[in-house]
Amino acid sequence: QAQQAKFLSDVENELEELAVTIAQAKKMVELIKGAATKEREKVEKLFGEASEVLATFQKEVAGFIEDGERSMLGEAEADLRWKEERRAKLAQCKQNLENVPSTDTIYFLQEFQALKVAMEENLSPALSFQNELNFTKCTQAVSAMKDVLSAACKNQWHHLQGKGIDGLSFQETEEGLCSPGEVPSNPTHSVILWISSCFPPHLHVSFLPHTVAFIIDLDSDTADKFIQLFGTKGAKRVLCPIPYPESPTRFINCEQVLGVNLMNRGNYYWEVEIIDGWVSIGVIAEDFDPRESYNRGRLGRNEKSCCLQWNGQNYVAWFGGFESVIQQPFFHTIGVFLEYSEKALTFYGVKDSKMTCLQQLKVSHFAKGQFDPFQNKINHQFASLFLCKLKPAFFLESVDAHLQIGPLKKDCVSVLKRR
Repeated sequence: QAQQAKFLSDVENELEELAVTIAQAKKMVELIKGAATKEREKVEKLFGEASEVLATFQKEVAGFIEDGERSMLGEAEADLRWKEERRAKLAQCKQNLENVPSTDTIYFLQEFQALKVAMEENLSPALSFQNELNFTKCTQAVSAMKDVLSAACKNQWHHLQGKGIDGLSFQETEEGLCSPGEVPSNPTHSVILWISSCFPPHLHVSFLPHTVAFIIDLDSDTADKFIQLFGTKGAKRVLCPIPYPESPTRFINCEQVLGVNLMNRGNYYWEVEIIDGWVSIGVIAEDFDPRESYNRGRLGRNEKSCCLQWNGQNYVAWFGGFESVIQQPFFHTIGVFLEYSEKALTFYGVKDSKMTCLQQLKVSHFAKGQFDPFQNKINHQFASLFLCKLKPAFFLESVDAHLQIGPLKKDCVSVLKRR
Protein backbone atom coordinates (compact mmCIF):
# COMPACT_ATOMS: atom_id res chain seq x y z
CA GLN A 1 0.00 0.00 0.00
CA ALA A 2 2.85 2.36 0.82
CA GLN A 3 4.41 1.72 -2.58
CA GLN A 4 1.04 2.21 -4.24
CA ALA A 5 0.53 5.50 -2.40
CA LYS A 6 4.02 6.65 -3.38
CA PHE A 7 3.37 5.67 -6.97
CA LEU A 8 0.06 7.54 -7.01
CA SER A 9 1.80 10.56 -5.45
CA ASP A 10 4.45 10.46 -8.15
CA VAL A 11 1.78 10.25 -10.80
CA GLU A 12 -0.02 13.20 -9.24
CA ASN A 13 3.18 15.26 -9.20
CA GLU A 14 3.86 14.30 -12.80
CA LEU A 15 0.35 15.35 -13.78
CA GLU A 16 0.77 18.71 -12.05
CA GLU A 17 4.13 19.29 -13.73
CA LEU A 18 2.65 18.32 -17.09
CA ALA A 19 -0.24 20.72 -16.49
CA VAL A 20 2.23 23.54 -15.85
CA THR A 21 4.39 22.67 -18.86
CA ILE A 22 1.28 22.27 -21.04
CA ALA A 23 0.14 25.74 -20.01
CA GLN A 24 3.60 27.08 -20.82
CA ALA A 25 3.62 25.25 -24.15
CA LYS A 26 0.21 26.70 -25.01
CA LYS A 27 1.50 30.17 -24.25
CA MET A 28 4.52 29.50 -26.42
CA VAL A 29 2.28 28.28 -29.26
CA GLU A 30 0.13 31.39 -28.99
CA LEU A 31 3.22 33.57 -28.77
CA ILE A 32 4.68 32.01 -31.92
CA LYS A 33 1.36 32.34 -33.76
CA GLY A 34 0.98 35.95 -32.67
CA ALA A 35 4.55 36.85 -33.59
CA ALA A 36 4.23 35.12 -36.96
CA THR A 37 0.95 36.93 -37.68
CA LYS A 38 2.43 40.31 -36.81
CA GLU A 39 5.57 39.58 -38.84
CA ARG A 40 3.46 38.43 -41.79
CA GLU A 41 1.39 41.62 -41.66
CA LYS A 42 4.51 43.79 -41.48
CA VAL A 43 6.12 41.90 -44.37
CA GLU A 44 2.96 42.23 -46.50
CA LYS A 45 2.86 45.94 -45.76
CA LEU A 46 6.54 46.38 -46.64
CA PHE A 47 6.14 44.40 -49.88
CA GLY A 48 3.14 46.60 -50.72
CA GLU A 49 5.19 49.73 -50.06
CA ALA A 50 8.07 48.34 -52.12
CA SER A 51 5.64 47.62 -54.98
CA GLU A 52 4.38 51.19 -54.76
CA VAL A 53 7.96 52.50 -54.90
CA LEU A 54 8.67 50.38 -57.98
CA ALA A 55 5.38 51.41 -59.62
CA THR A 56 6.15 55.08 -58.96
CA PHE A 57 9.66 54.68 -60.34
CA GLN A 58 8.31 52.91 -63.42
CA LYS A 59 5.81 55.73 -63.98
CA GLU A 60 8.52 58.38 -63.56
CA VAL A 61 10.88 56.63 -65.99
CA ALA A 62 8.09 56.15 -68.56
CA GLY A 63 7.18 59.84 -68.21
CA PHE A 64 10.82 60.81 -68.59
CA ILE A 65 11.00 58.87 -71.86
CA GLU A 66 7.77 60.45 -73.12
CA ASP A 67 8.89 63.98 -72.23
CA GLY A 68 12.26 63.46 -73.90
CA GLU A 69 10.63 61.97 -76.99
CA ARG A 70 8.08 64.79 -77.21
CA SER A 71 10.57 67.64 -76.88
CA MET A 72 13.13 66.17 -79.27
CA LEU A 73 10.62 64.76 -81.75
CA GLY A 74 9.00 68.18 -82.22
CA GLU A 75 12.31 69.73 -83.20
CA ALA A 76 13.30 66.82 -85.45
CA GLU A 77 9.92 66.75 -87.27
CA ALA A 78 10.03 70.53 -87.84
CA ASP A 79 13.50 70.18 -89.34
CA LEU A 80 12.28 67.34 -91.57
CA ARG A 81 9.33 69.40 -92.85
CA TRP A 82 11.57 72.38 -93.62
CA LYS A 83 13.98 70.20 -95.63
CA GLU A 84 11.15 68.55 -97.57
CA GLU A 85 9.56 71.92 -98.39
CA ARG A 86 12.92 73.38 -99.47
CA ARG A 87 13.64 70.39 -101.70
CA ALA A 88 10.20 70.67 -103.32
CA LYS A 89 10.66 74.41 -103.88
CA LEU A 90 14.10 74.00 -105.44
CA ALA A 91 12.87 71.17 -107.66
CA GLN A 92 9.95 73.31 -108.85
CA CYS A 93 12.20 76.29 -109.62
CA LYS A 94 14.59 74.05 -111.51
CA GLN A 95 11.71 72.54 -113.48
CA ASN A 96 10.35 76.00 -114.33
CA LEU A 97 13.77 77.10 -115.55
CA GLU A 98 14.13 74.03 -117.75
CA ASN A 99 10.68 74.62 -119.31
CA VAL A 100 11.50 78.18 -120.47
CA PRO A 101 11.87 78.39 -124.29
CA SER A 102 15.42 79.18 -125.33
CA THR A 103 14.23 82.14 -127.33
CA ASP A 104 12.49 83.84 -124.34
CA THR A 105 15.44 85.55 -122.71
CA ILE A 106 13.43 87.73 -120.29
CA TYR A 107 11.38 84.80 -118.94
CA PHE A 108 14.57 82.74 -118.60
CA LEU A 109 16.24 85.47 -116.54
CA GLN A 110 13.17 85.73 -114.27
CA GLU A 111 13.12 81.98 -113.54
CA PHE A 112 16.87 81.90 -113.11
CA GLN A 113 16.62 84.74 -110.55
CA ALA A 114 13.84 82.88 -108.70
CA LEU A 115 16.03 79.73 -108.49
CA LYS A 116 18.98 81.79 -107.27
CA VAL A 117 16.87 83.41 -104.52
CA ALA A 118 15.59 79.99 -103.44
CA MET A 119 19.15 78.68 -103.23
CA GLU A 120 20.28 81.62 -101.10
CA GLU A 121 17.49 81.35 -98.55
CA ASN A 122 18.70 80.87 -94.96
CA LEU A 123 19.28 77.30 -94.00
CA SER A 124 17.32 75.65 -91.23
CA PRO A 125 18.88 76.14 -87.75
CA ALA A 126 20.95 73.18 -86.63
CA LEU A 127 19.31 70.71 -84.28
CA SER A 128 20.33 71.39 -80.70
CA PHE A 129 19.66 68.03 -79.01
CA GLN A 130 21.73 69.27 -76.11
CA ASN A 131 20.63 66.34 -73.97
CA GLU A 132 21.76 63.80 -76.54
CA LEU A 133 18.69 61.63 -76.14
CA ASN A 134 18.94 61.49 -72.35
CA PHE A 135 16.04 59.07 -72.17
CA THR A 136 18.16 56.35 -73.79
CA LYS A 137 20.00 56.06 -70.48
CA CYS A 138 16.84 54.81 -68.78
CA THR A 139 17.54 51.20 -69.76
CA GLN A 140 20.93 51.41 -68.10
CA ALA A 141 19.49 52.89 -64.92
CA VAL A 142 16.60 50.42 -64.67
CA SER A 143 18.95 47.51 -65.40
CA ALA A 144 21.22 48.69 -62.57
CA MET A 145 18.23 48.93 -60.23
CA LYS A 146 17.11 45.40 -61.23
CA ASP A 147 20.57 44.04 -60.42
CA VAL A 148 20.53 45.86 -57.09
CA LEU A 149 17.14 44.44 -56.19
CA SER A 150 18.09 40.94 -57.27
CA ALA A 151 21.28 41.02 -55.19
CA ALA A 152 19.41 42.45 -52.20
CA CYS A 153 16.78 39.70 -52.32
CA LYS A 154 19.38 36.96 -52.71
CA ASN A 155 21.63 38.14 -49.92
CA GLN A 156 18.82 38.93 -47.49
CA TRP A 157 17.43 35.44 -48.14
CA HIS A 158 20.86 34.00 -47.30
CA HIS A 159 20.89 36.19 -44.19
CA LEU A 160 17.51 34.82 -43.09
CA GLN A 161 18.83 31.29 -43.62
CA GLY A 162 21.83 32.06 -41.45
CA LYS A 163 24.34 31.97 -44.28
CA GLY A 164 27.27 34.37 -44.31
CA ILE A 165 27.59 37.04 -46.95
CA ASP A 166 31.08 37.07 -48.37
CA GLY A 167 30.93 39.45 -51.24
CA LEU A 168 28.97 42.23 -52.80
CA SER A 169 25.57 42.46 -51.28
CA PHE A 170 22.61 44.72 -51.53
CA GLN A 171 22.16 48.36 -52.32
CA GLU A 172 20.19 50.96 -50.46
CA THR A 173 17.90 53.65 -51.80
CA GLU A 174 17.64 57.11 -50.24
CA GLU A 175 15.20 55.84 -47.65
CA GLY A 176 16.64 52.36 -48.03
CA LEU A 177 15.34 49.16 -49.56
CA CYS A 178 16.93 47.89 -46.38
CA SER A 179 17.74 50.91 -44.27
CA PRO A 180 19.61 50.69 -40.96
CA GLY A 181 16.35 51.04 -39.09
CA GLU A 182 14.86 48.11 -40.96
CA VAL A 183 17.76 45.71 -40.47
CA PRO A 184 16.36 43.02 -38.16
CA SER A 185 18.26 42.85 -34.89
CA ASN A 186 19.31 39.34 -33.90
CA PRO A 187 20.59 37.75 -30.71
CA THR A 188 24.19 37.82 -31.88
CA HIS A 189 24.14 41.53 -32.76
CA SER A 190 25.37 41.21 -36.35
CA VAL A 191 27.71 43.96 -37.46
CA ILE A 192 26.50 45.76 -40.55
CA LEU A 193 28.98 47.83 -42.52
CA TRP A 194 27.43 50.19 -44.97
CA ILE A 195 29.74 50.72 -47.90
CA SER A 196 28.61 53.55 -50.10
CA SER A 197 29.97 54.15 -53.54
CA CYS A 198 28.66 55.92 -56.61
CA PHE A 199 27.50 54.60 -59.92
CA PRO A 200 29.89 55.32 -62.82
CA PRO A 201 29.73 59.06 -63.65
CA HIS A 202 27.99 58.51 -67.00
CA LEU A 203 24.95 57.02 -65.27
CA HIS A 204 24.17 60.00 -63.00
CA VAL A 205 21.66 57.91 -61.03
CA SER A 206 21.28 60.22 -58.05
CA PHE A 207 18.18 58.45 -56.79
CA LEU A 208 19.96 55.13 -56.29
CA PRO A 209 23.24 55.49 -54.36
CA HIS A 210 25.23 52.23 -54.44
CA THR A 211 25.53 50.71 -50.98
CA VAL A 212 27.00 47.32 -50.28
CA ALA A 213 26.58 45.58 -46.93
CA PHE A 214 28.83 43.04 -45.25
CA ILE A 215 28.13 41.03 -42.14
CA ILE A 216 31.37 41.17 -40.13
CA ASP A 217 32.33 38.51 -37.59
CA LEU A 218 35.33 38.44 -35.28
CA ASP A 219 37.98 36.08 -36.63
CA SER A 220 38.88 33.47 -33.99
CA ASP A 221 42.05 32.60 -35.96
CA THR A 222 43.44 36.08 -35.21
CA ALA A 223 42.49 36.34 -31.51
CA ASP A 224 45.38 36.57 -29.03
CA LYS A 225 45.36 33.78 -26.42
CA PHE A 226 44.31 36.25 -23.72
CA ILE A 227 41.15 37.23 -25.60
CA GLN A 228 37.99 35.22 -25.02
CA LEU A 229 35.40 35.43 -27.80
CA PHE A 230 31.66 35.27 -27.21
CA GLY A 231 30.26 33.91 -30.43
CA THR A 232 31.53 36.09 -33.24
CA LYS A 233 30.43 39.47 -31.86
CA GLY A 234 31.84 39.77 -28.35
CA ALA A 235 35.42 39.85 -27.03
CA LYS A 236 36.88 40.11 -23.52
CA ARG A 237 40.43 40.12 -22.20
CA VAL A 238 41.10 37.42 -19.58
CA LEU A 239 43.95 36.46 -17.23
CA CYS A 240 44.16 32.78 -18.11
CA PRO A 241 45.36 31.98 -21.63
CA ILE A 242 42.96 30.14 -23.93
CA PRO A 243 44.41 27.14 -25.81
CA TYR A 244 43.60 28.33 -29.30
CA PRO A 245 44.98 26.18 -32.14
CA GLU A 246 48.06 27.37 -34.01
CA SER A 247 47.32 29.93 -36.71
CA PRO A 248 49.65 32.04 -38.90
CA THR A 249 47.27 34.99 -38.51
CA ARG A 250 47.05 34.89 -34.70
CA PHE A 251 48.42 37.81 -32.67
CA ILE A 252 51.01 36.57 -30.20
CA ASN A 253 52.30 39.74 -28.49
CA CYS A 254 49.22 41.99 -28.42
CA GLU A 255 45.72 41.32 -27.10
CA GLN A 256 44.11 42.02 -30.45
CA VAL A 257 41.53 40.44 -32.73
CA LEU A 258 40.39 41.26 -36.28
CA GLY A 259 37.17 41.05 -38.23
CA VAL A 260 36.83 38.39 -40.92
CA ASN A 261 35.80 40.48 -43.92
CA LEU A 262 38.00 42.73 -46.02
CA MET A 263 37.36 46.34 -46.97
CA ASN A 264 38.90 47.61 -50.20
CA ARG A 265 36.56 50.18 -51.77
CA GLY A 266 33.54 52.34 -51.11
CA ASN A 267 32.39 53.63 -47.73
CA TYR A 268 32.00 51.50 -44.59
CA TYR A 269 30.23 52.16 -41.31
CA TRP A 270 30.07 50.01 -38.19
CA GLU A 271 29.58 50.42 -34.45
CA VAL A 272 31.16 48.97 -31.33
CA GLU A 273 29.86 48.93 -27.75
CA ILE A 274 32.55 49.53 -25.11
CA ILE A 275 31.29 47.49 -22.18
CA ASP A 276 34.29 47.75 -19.86
CA GLY A 277 37.97 48.65 -19.66
CA TRP A 278 40.47 50.17 -22.05
CA VAL A 279 39.59 49.44 -25.65
CA SER A 280 41.04 50.51 -29.02
CA ILE A 281 38.92 50.37 -32.18
CA GLY A 282 40.30 50.83 -35.67
CA VAL A 283 41.49 49.27 -38.91
CA ILE A 284 44.60 47.37 -39.95
CA ALA A 285 46.16 46.29 -43.26
CA GLU A 286 45.45 42.70 -44.26
CA ASP A 287 49.15 41.95 -44.71
CA PHE A 288 50.18 43.19 -41.24
CA ASP A 289 52.47 40.71 -39.45
CA PRO A 290 50.70 39.53 -36.24
CA ARG A 291 54.06 38.42 -34.80
CA GLU A 292 55.30 42.01 -34.46
CA SER A 293 56.58 43.05 -31.03
CA TYR A 294 54.24 44.65 -28.53
CA ASN A 295 55.53 48.17 -29.15
CA ARG A 296 55.17 47.88 -32.95
CA GLY A 297 52.24 45.49 -33.08
CA ARG A 298 49.66 47.55 -31.22
CA LEU A 299 46.99 49.35 -33.22
CA GLY A 300 48.09 52.81 -34.29
CA ARG A 301 51.72 52.32 -33.27
CA ASN A 302 52.69 51.53 -36.87
CA GLU A 303 51.92 52.82 -40.38
CA LYS A 304 49.75 49.78 -41.18
CA SER A 305 46.97 50.58 -38.70
CA CYS A 306 45.14 53.37 -36.90
CA CYS A 307 42.65 53.48 -34.07
CA LEU A 308 40.63 55.36 -31.49
CA GLN A 309 41.64 54.40 -27.95
CA TRP A 310 39.65 54.80 -24.73
CA ASN A 311 42.21 54.82 -21.88
CA GLY A 312 39.81 55.27 -18.99
CA GLN A 313 40.13 59.06 -18.99
CA ASN A 314 40.28 60.27 -22.58
CA TYR A 315 39.83 59.23 -26.16
CA VAL A 316 43.10 59.21 -28.09
CA ALA A 317 43.55 58.82 -31.85
CA TRP A 318 46.67 56.88 -32.90
CA PHE A 319 48.53 56.47 -36.20
CA GLY A 320 52.17 55.64 -36.92
CA GLY A 321 53.11 55.96 -33.25
CA PHE A 322 51.73 59.51 -33.02
CA GLU A 323 48.74 60.40 -30.87
CA SER A 324 46.07 63.08 -30.61
CA VAL A 325 44.16 63.47 -27.33
CA ILE A 326 40.43 64.18 -27.75
CA GLN A 327 38.50 66.22 -25.21
CA GLN A 328 35.07 64.57 -25.32
CA PRO A 329 32.90 62.76 -22.75
CA PHE A 330 32.71 58.98 -22.75
CA PHE A 331 30.39 57.27 -25.25
CA HIS A 332 29.49 53.61 -24.81
CA THR A 333 28.90 53.33 -28.56
CA ILE A 334 31.61 54.24 -31.07
CA GLY A 335 30.77 54.56 -34.77
CA VAL A 336 33.53 54.07 -37.34
CA PHE A 337 33.13 55.53 -40.85
CA LEU A 338 35.76 54.50 -43.41
CA GLU A 339 35.72 56.31 -46.80
CA TYR A 340 38.05 54.89 -49.44
CA SER A 341 37.22 57.57 -52.02
CA GLU A 342 38.05 60.35 -49.54
CA LYS A 343 40.91 58.41 -47.89
CA ALA A 344 39.36 59.26 -44.54
CA LEU A 345 38.51 57.51 -41.29
CA THR A 346 36.10 59.19 -38.88
CA PHE A 347 35.22 58.12 -35.34
CA TYR A 348 31.86 59.12 -33.87
CA GLY A 349 30.38 58.97 -30.40
CA VAL A 350 26.83 57.63 -30.79
CA LYS A 351 24.04 58.18 -28.30
CA ASP A 352 20.28 58.13 -28.85
CA SER A 353 20.87 58.03 -32.63
CA LYS A 354 22.84 61.28 -32.37
CA MET A 355 26.41 61.35 -33.64
CA THR A 356 29.28 63.43 -32.26
CA CYS A 357 32.45 63.56 -34.35
CA LEU A 358 35.35 62.63 -32.09
CA GLN A 359 38.17 62.62 -34.65
CA GLN A 360 38.64 62.47 -38.41
CA LEU A 361 41.88 61.10 -39.84
CA LYS A 362 42.42 62.66 -43.26
CA VAL A 363 45.13 64.54 -45.12
CA SER A 364 44.67 68.25 -44.38
CA HIS A 365 46.84 71.32 -44.91
CA PHE A 366 47.99 73.30 -41.89
CA ALA A 367 46.78 76.79 -41.25
CA LYS A 368 49.55 79.36 -41.51
CA GLY A 369 51.66 79.42 -38.38
CA GLN A 370 50.32 76.11 -37.05
CA PHE A 371 52.01 72.72 -36.83
CA ASP A 372 50.64 69.47 -35.40
CA PRO A 373 52.97 66.42 -35.30
CA PHE A 374 50.01 64.01 -35.41
CA GLN A 375 48.44 65.73 -38.45
CA ASN A 376 51.85 65.95 -40.06
CA LYS A 377 52.16 62.16 -39.77
CA ILE A 378 48.68 61.81 -41.27
CA ASN A 379 49.59 64.12 -44.15
CA HIS A 380 52.71 62.14 -45.03
CA GLN A 381 51.66 58.51 -44.63
CA PHE A 382 47.94 58.04 -43.97
CA ALA A 383 46.87 57.98 -47.64
CA SER A 384 49.14 54.97 -48.30
CA LEU A 385 46.99 52.94 -45.90
CA PHE A 386 44.21 53.01 -48.49
CA LEU A 387 46.40 51.19 -50.99
CA CYS A 388 45.88 48.13 -48.79
CA LYS A 389 42.94 45.88 -48.13
CA LEU A 390 41.84 46.71 -44.59
CA LYS A 391 40.16 44.81 -41.77
CA PRO A 392 38.31 46.04 -38.67
CA ALA A 393 40.64 45.66 -35.69
CA PHE A 394 40.23 45.70 -31.91
CA PHE A 395 42.78 45.96 -29.08
CA LEU A 396 41.72 45.10 -25.51
CA GLU A 397 44.38 46.80 -23.42
CA SER A 398 43.27 46.23 -19.84
CA VAL A 399 42.33 43.02 -18.03
CA ASP A 400 38.54 42.51 -18.23
CA ALA A 401 38.30 44.97 -21.12
CA HIS A 402 35.12 43.95 -22.95
CA LEU A 403 33.49 45.00 -26.22
CA GLN A 404 30.53 43.97 -28.32
CA ILE A 405 30.10 44.54 -32.05
CA GLY A 406 26.94 46.43 -33.04
CA PRO A 407 24.04 46.54 -33.54
CA LEU A 408 23.67 49.73 -35.61
CA LYS A 409 21.65 52.59 -34.21
CA LYS A 410 18.54 53.37 -36.24
CA ASP A 411 19.36 56.69 -37.89
CA CYS A 412 23.15 56.89 -37.99
CA VAL A 413 23.71 55.97 -41.62
CA SER A 414 21.10 58.49 -42.79
CA VAL A 415 22.83 61.10 -40.63
CA LEU A 416 26.13 60.32 -42.38
CA LYS A 417 24.43 60.74 -45.77
CA ARG A 418 23.28 64.24 -44.84
CA ARG A 419 26.85 65.10 -43.89
